Amino acid sequence: MIAATPEVAKERRKPQKINVRILRQDAPGKPQYWERHQVDYEPDMNVISVLQKVAAQSKTSDGTKVAPVSWDCGCLEEVCGSCTMVINGRVRQSCSALVDRLLEQSPEEIELRPMNKFPVVRDLMVDRSRLFRALQRVKAWVPVDGYYDMGAGPRISREEQERDYPLSQCMSCGCCLDACPQFNKIELQRQPNESDDDVKKRRNEAYDEGFVGPHAISQAMLFNSHPVGKNMADERLEALMAPGGIQACGNAQNCVAVCPKQIPLTTSIARAGRAVTVYALKKIFDR
Repeated sequence: MIAATPEVAKERRKPQKINVRILRQDAPGKPQYWERHQVDYEPDMNVISVLQKVAAQSKTSDGTKVAPVSWDCGCLEEVCGSCTMVINGRVRQSCSALVDRLLEQSPEEIELRPMNKFPVVRDLMVDRSRLFRALQRVKAWVPVDGYYDMGAGPRISREEQERDYPLSQCMSCGCCLDACPQFNKIELQRQPNESDDDVKKRRNEAYDEGFVGPHAISQAMLFNSHPVGKNMADERLEALMAPGGIQACGNAQNCVAVCPKQIPLTTSIARAGRAVTVYALKKIFDR
């Protein structure tokens, strides 16, 4: 009798059904609870494919009818950053999380949870407004005074391009923040008779006191090295010196370990530390 090849044996082990365990939450501030679902297996599925099947059947593995599971996604090609969730205990993009590889690591079931450091909107959807607020804090953009043709901009050397291009790939997915031990969850509840503007103001004040995060530090370094963006370099360094700035980083290096784009975040943090130190000394002695 001829033994089966490893490829054939692996194909025979493919399951007919996939067991999925999902941590759900009906609304902000509501209690979380686990649900088990079971969907048909198909080759080359990702976690989004699984969630689409779960939402389509809207029933648990024991046949109980439930509301469709909510999640967020956009591009399905690891560019938009919106489908971040915790998959089998690790924060990552669900569009690039392939089911076959997940089942190799955990054949019994796939576990899905929302990110830990952001308020849950519903089920696997979270409110990432704090992430974007941090980018506002460090002014992560190139300032322009108009859109008329001003001719060619300053030349950027090949060395600078190779150093800065990886930083430009950040898609604000939040993986680095969810893995960071210094980035703690901030979730505020609306108070009685509080207007939307008052809620937003109170929330931003709380966000501005928390750690700005590795993504914002890295983007500050990206735009501080840009020929036009460097005109606001001092303002970005001031933001990094403020409460919740770079001094709050504990150098755990979890951020660089989970970044789906392999952005050298710890290198950016080191560069930012040097830049802030030099800037602070200049402020002392250049009075």
